[in-house]
Amino acid sequence: MKRDSFQKRVIPVMVPMPAERPYSYAVPDGARVEPGAILRVPLGPREVAGVAWDGDGEPVAAKKLRAISEVFDCPAVPADMRRFIDWVADYTLSPPGMVARMVLRAPGAFDPEPPTEGLRLTANRPDRMTAARERVLGCVADGQAWTRSGLAHAAGVSMSVVDGLAAQGVFEKVEIPPRPVVAAPDPDFGRAALTPDQSEAASRVREKAAAEHFSVTLIDGVTGSGKTEVYFEAVAAALARGKQVLILLPEIALTQAFLERFHDRFGAKPAEWHSDIAPRKRERVWRQVAEGQVRVVAGARSALFLPFKELGLIVVDEEHDPAYKQEDRVFYNARDMSVVRGHLGNFPVVLASATPSLESRVNADQGRYERILLPARFADAALPELRAVDMRKAPPARGGFLSPVLIEAMAQTIERKEQALLFLNRRGYAPLTLCRVCGHRFQCPNCSSWLVEHRFRRQLVCHHCGYHEQQPEACPECGTLDHLAACGPGVERIAEEVDRHFPEARTIVLSSDLMGGVKRLRLELEAIAEGEADIVVGTQLVAKGHNFPLMTLVGVVDADLGLANGDPRAAERTFQLLSQVTGRAGRFGKKSTGLLQTYQPEHPVMQALVSGDAETFYEREIAERERAGLPPFGRLAALIVSAATRVEAESHARALRRSAPAASEIEVLGPAEAPLALVAGRHRFRLLVQGPRRADLQAYLRRLIAAAPRPRGSVRVQVDIDPQSFL
Repeated sequence: MKRDSFQKRVIPVMVPMPAERPYSYAVPDGARVEPGAILRVPLGPREVAGVAWDGDGEPVAAKKLRAISEVFDCPAVPADMRRFIDWVADYTLSPPGMVARMVLRAPGAFDPEPPTEGLRLTANRPDRMTAARERVLGCVADGQAWTRSGLAHAAGVSMSVVDGLAAQGVFEKVEIPPRPVVAAPDPDFGRAALTPDQSEAASRVREKAAAEHFSVTLIDGVTGSGKTEVYFEAVAAALARGKQVLILLPEIALTQAFLERFHDRFGAKPAEWHSDIAPRKRERVWRQVAEGQVRVVAGARSALFLPFKELGLIVVDEEHDPAYKQEDRVFYNARDMSVVRGHLGNFPVVLASATPSLESRVNADQGRYERILLPARFADAALPELRAVDMRKAPPARGGFLSPVLIEAMAQTIERKEQALLFLNRRGYAPLTLCRVCGHRFQCPNCSSWLVEHRFRRQLVCHHCGYHEQQPEACPECGTLDHLAACGPGVERIAEEVDRHFPEARTIVLSSDLMGGVKRLRLELEAIAEGEADIVVGTQLVAKGHNFPLMTLVGVVDADLGLANGDPRAAERTFQLLSQVTGRAGRFGKKSTGLLQTYQPEHPVMQALVSGDAETFYEREIAERERAGLPPFGRLAALIVSAATRVEAESHARALRRSAPAASEIEVLGPAEAPLALVAGRHRFRLLVQGPRRADLQAYLRRLIAAAPRPRGSVRVQVDIDPQSFL
């Protein structure tokens, strides 16, 4: 929309619903609406927040045209963010209204935060002085404004003392502006002492971050090599040139240690953005980011859609992590979209990982990204010595899951007053419960998955839809008492086995479904870091960049677990996860060991881990992907068809397949029932669309969907460009 179009009567407004284009609204007389302005507009029988979009509104009959209800007193959504919304919608084949919805997630922030009433000292003095009044006047002698309650608390008096002084005209009422969510970071506050490798890497990322143009830098460093300190130097350079910074982390809600490290470096914490912050704080962060008051945000993937006023750097830590992929409503990968955001905003992006994704490695090898290597740990700390424990030669005792080799290593670790970590990526007590008499297996009624026993809670739980039931005493099929068997281990069962072997040891179980949620998990992580546990039993939560000074032994209970699901990324994911987990050991210089319990020690993943030869593993995986034409050398998209009945889902999936236009380079595979065929009561079929890297997959999918029948009844079709999960 051109500047001279402000006087036009009709403007386009993007509303937060599955709309393929902006809707047209009338501008009230006298109102001035710029592109990006956040508005309240009528939509059907209700009113919603929307964003004034670029271009001219489409002509609408006068009797149907509705007027804007309100223009919020709020910073406009910047032009590069509007381009980003359009780009994400186009790339992911999502309605742009649903992408815009992710920007408008803090409706309470659209109106300015009201100022607080405060008191400030005048030239008047009280008619008589008391000790309490002297303390109050001492607090306000510098001329700063105080709230009534804050002043009374600081002076150690009752509020009646403050009120008495105010009644005598000693104070005047003033408005105190809203306080910042966090203090401003100082780029020169606490510069760390860097190793020569870190200094060279820091110099390169500072140069990139200080530049006024787009670039992508991949920091590829072993666990404990100081990648965080290096990219902090990029953050400092961006702050020094007056820019805001976004740091994405896969588990920001748990990484208290990261926030403290940031504080030590910059003298203030970053603003947090994730699903566990309180709604009011969320609104204040959103508003102050839009106003430019918040300079650094550390957040989960959704922080990418905050309306930064002057964003100048994005850092994606643990860039390989699957948690960056959103698979709900708008399917997107925050790592890839961060690169797009940097390109559209013409600013640098930094990716960091000890085990980069194959996509990032190939981009670096082909020159699209600059790769910076950090091959050694900080302060010359040694990487853990990794060994495979062949479970065929050293099997666990009957009824157990820990080999004698691992148990002996744990005993020696505890004797040295050090910590051991046992990793198993399975929550609960056992993944399957069955009846020994009739063979009945407990399955979720809403999903095609077994119910997981959670013995601590005495429940059987579905980890896909949340269905749960009390653990029964008798088999519901044959009625036999006391013949239900738990099959396989979860972390709770491993903890039970640990207690049998080491009854005196202090054991902590870390899992995302423990009672107490994020707050308890943070406390547990702090306790481990302070040495208040001897043995930690955990799921993949323990792989998320935590520093445990006393951790010198990591035992992987089932190293083969991720290799058996048929996912083309299975080997890469297993290598990344096990590398990250074993990297928790020995980060503070102590000699450390990692033991991988496996039934296939000859597998390339196990060989790469034990030998420490990551390069050979990457070369092999990259060559296999290239031969198969899989990402990053080819393109993939999934069409997921779900419905209330299997017949509806399969029928529509087959109709989609029949509608696929002919294309020489693009192939449509399926439909096939999804491995998880039933989730939350919905039956699921999948089609996979594959093509070469140069293929315009989005254009092909648009033609396919346009030619197919419209979904009817309970049928829903979801498009997943660049799928990460094949379940």
